[in-house]
Amino acid sequence: MHEMSIALAVIDQVESAVRPAGATAVSNVRLQIGELAGVVPDALAFSFQLACEGTVLAGAELITEPIAARARCAACDRTWPAGMPPRLSCPGCGGARVELLSGRELRIADVSWHDAPVPTPTHEER
Repeated sequence: MHEMSIALAVIDQVESAVRPAGATAVSNVRLQIGELAGVVPDALAFSFQLACEGTVLAGAELITEPIAARARCAACDRTWPAGMPPRLSCPGCGGARVELLSGRELRIADVSWHDAPVPTPTHEER
C-alpha cells in the first residue's frame, strides 16, 4: 500500500517544517492530489491517521483537494479535461503530441498548527 509511504513522507515534511517554528500540535494538513496521481484518498486518510500517532500531527485532519487532469495539444493548442483514464489524443485535431498540464500533483498545500504558549514572567522575574 503506497498510501502509507505517502502518509509517512507527508508527516516527515510537516514535522520538519513546524517543529522549528515551535508548533506543539498540527490541526490540519491540506494536500492537493491530482486525478492521475494514483492515490486512493480514503486509503491515504486511513494511513495518515495511523502514522500520525505519537507525532506532533496526532489527531490532525487530512484535507484532500482533488486536481482535475487537463491536457493540451501541441499542434492546435487546444486544452481539454483529460479525465480518467486519461484521454491523450486531441479531441479537436486528433493530434497525439499532447502535454499533460495537470493531474499528477501530490503536494502539501497548507498546514495549520498551534504554537507553544509564550511563558509570561512571574512577579519575581519582572
